[in-house]
Amino acid sequence: MSRFLRAYLLLAGLWFSLAPGFGPGGPAVAQSSGVIGSIVIEGAQRIEPATVKSYLLIKVGDSYDPGLVDRSLKRLFATGLFADVRFKLEGDSLVVLVLENPVINRIAFEGNRRIEDDTLNAEVTLRPRIIYTRTKVQADVQRILTVYRRSGRFAATVEPKIIQLPQNRIDLVFEINEGELTDVRNIRFVGNREFSDFRLREEIRTKESRWYRFLTSDDSYDPDRLTFDRELLRRFYLNEGFADFRVLSSVAELTPDRSGFFITFTVEEGARYEFGEIKVDTRIRGLKVEEIDDVVTVEEGDWYEADEVDNTIDKLTDRVGNLGYAFVDIRPRINRDSENRKISITFEVNEGPRVFVERIDINGNVRTVDDVVRREFKLVEGDAFNSAKLRRSTRNLKNLDFFQNVDVERVPGSAPDKTVIKVDVTEKSTGSFSVGAGYSTTNGAVADFGVQESNLLGRAYKLRLKLLLAQRQSQIDLGFTNPFFLDRKVSAGFDLFHTVSDRQDESSFDDTTSGFALRAGYPIVDNLTQGWKYTLRRTEVENVANNASIFVKSQEGVSTLSQVTHTIQYDVRDSRLLPTEGYILRMNNDIAGFGGTARFMRNTVDAAYHYSIFDQWVVTVSGTTGHVIGLGEEVDLIDRFFIGGDDLRGFATSGVGPRDLTTQDALGGEWKYTGTLELKFPLGLPSELAINGRLFSDIGSSGKLKILGPGVAETGSLRASAGFGISWISPFGPIGVDFGFPLLKEDHDIEESIRINFGTRF
Repeated sequence: MSRFLRAYLLLAGLWFSLAPGFGPGGPAVAQSSGVIGSIVIEGAQRIEPATVKSYLLIKVGDSYDPGLVDRSLKRLFATGLFADVRFKLEGDSLVVLVLENPVINRIAFEGNRRIEDDTLNAEVTLRPRIIYTRTKVQADVQRILTVYRRSGRFAATVEPKIIQLPQNRIDLVFEINEGELTDVRNIRFVGNREFSDFRLREEIRTKESRWYRFLTSDDSYDPDRLTFDRELLRRFYLNEGFADFRVLSSVAELTPDRSGFFITFTVEEGARYEFGEIKVDTRIRGLKVEEIDDVVTVEEGDWYEADEVDNTIDKLTDRVGNLGYAFVDIRPRINRDSENRKISITFEVNEGPRVFVERIDINGNVRTVDDVVRREFKLVEGDAFNSAKLRRSTRNLKNLDFFQNVDVERVPGSAPDKTVIKVDVTEKSTGSFSVGAGYSTTNGAVADFGVQESNLLGRAYKLRLKLLLAQRQSQIDLGFTNPFFLDRKVSAGFDLFHTVSDRQDESSFDDTTSGFALRAGYPIVDNLTQGWKYTLRRTEVENVANNASIFVKSQEGVSTLSQVTHTIQYDVRDSRLLPTEGYILRMNNDIAGFGGTARFMRNTVDAAYHYSIFDQWVVTVSGTTGHVIGLGEEVDLIDRFFIGGDDLRGFATSGVGPRDLTTQDALGGEWKYTGTLELKFPLGLPSELAINGRLFSDIGSSGKLKILGPGVAETGSLRASAGFGISWISPFGPIGVDFGFPLLKEDHDIEESIRINFGTRF
């Protein structure tokens, strides 16, 4: 307590000690057994005497009773209105002397740099014009300390101070010493045999304090996060087959100087189980097991995995629903064989309760229109309720990335067979501005500027503007996309672009390209999409070197491209950014000649397959092939295939393919193929560093359908390379370094042993 408050109470005590009957050691009330003739209230300023009397249990005309006086004293203190209360008898009058608590004039916070005043004001219960009480102040001190502890500052201290003002008013000041962040010094596990401490630390959210975690708060102690970590550990072990796993305790010990925590998880792993017999039991009349059991993804003999059980339930629900059974309830019946360490599962398909969706209520979408939220739902008003569809709808809403929080719950409707779906969302900023700089072997030094809005006008329209400035290429690109064109699941948009490229090193010319594109895409079935695009482009080949190849010089001037592109893609990867399982197949067909000067047909096919052999060890096999043929004329240089660099490491950009031996200019091919076998693996560093190693082997080649002329090297032979690399998703942007070494090559190929890509955005 502050010295001001102590002085205030000291004066109050002195005031009462000077009053008759209130001296040191004197009784609070003179002893008497007479009848109370009157009750006199003294010291009240803001509070009416009648209000004070209303709290008394003893009344005029009552015999004096010390017990009633004592209880009345406690009632007056319990109101929180008085700093002190005394009773005394003067003849037949009972005198009640009160000292009122002061009124708070203003509340202020001092020393808080990390947490704003508004946040602290929302936590404390005291407000201006409220009566000051010591109990409430101490409670607010604890609330402020709780706020700081949630932000990882357990060394914070708060001291309340009062400033006396006239008319029994005060200013209340909370003096805060925030202290240093209380970091996590060490995390250890007790009872783990199958997985090391290092492996388990990778699974939890809380991290040990390290210098490279300066951009995250995961290394500061948060009790709520510790509870979440217990759940993460449970999920991890359940997906690894440990069905009996338990977290016995999670203890956080604070160092004596309150600067750090030591966290200990005590776990009981239990035995590891395999899937035993897997069966499907349908109890719906007319539904046969043979119609649905092919979607079961779990297999006997595999390690038990809880997520796979949930996935199977979702797939069975979908299949049964597609067969016309709207009301379905699928429950796994589990039989655990502890002796043989097997878990047998029977998926019971029952007819679910006949419940319909009465209404979908959406709250919290201040900017985003309701239609954007509703169209992501697999359910509409009047549909039979389906829990699997509700889960997918929730996932769709989160994938929009428009909302910070998405909370979807089901509540009873107006009748027993009706339900209401309540959707509460918290919107977040969907616009971004980026400024970037970096270096790549292909383009040299790079600077880029970008503006993007992914929820324009609250209708999920996407607008982007990008400006790229590089040593060898500069580009400006404007794009707009409507993901639900004409209120259908059709993504439509346009692009405007202008690009200036320096190809002097590869082919002794520069080119300037300007144009626009119209595009549309739509899903055919799950994971299968189709797209169409029309491109109109004007290209000028200029600054052709005097010593350039005659084949390059023949391309100098202006050409116009009018092209229709068809794309079909099948994608079942687990992630589009960092896939670890699944595959993607894609085919592009280009036809140019609907106007313009360029006339050709070009087809490309590419595919990639990802397979996880161990945890965080991923094998990727990918390849691409392409063929372009002129329609009545030669294919222009800029429309041919150039390989080398990113798709054939160990060789320079455009380092493989037809080449003028005299000038060393790359002339491009009319066919190509490339293939890659790559192993990505961790380097034993913490996963949040996102540093991985890779081993790779690339193959490829490119050529023309007919020889261009004398002095042109074109063998079409297989080229191959092998090497290793490191990738780091750093706080400053992605960084990649590859070291490639040609194994099969031709004399005229251009090699490149080191390839660097570095970029950053602020």
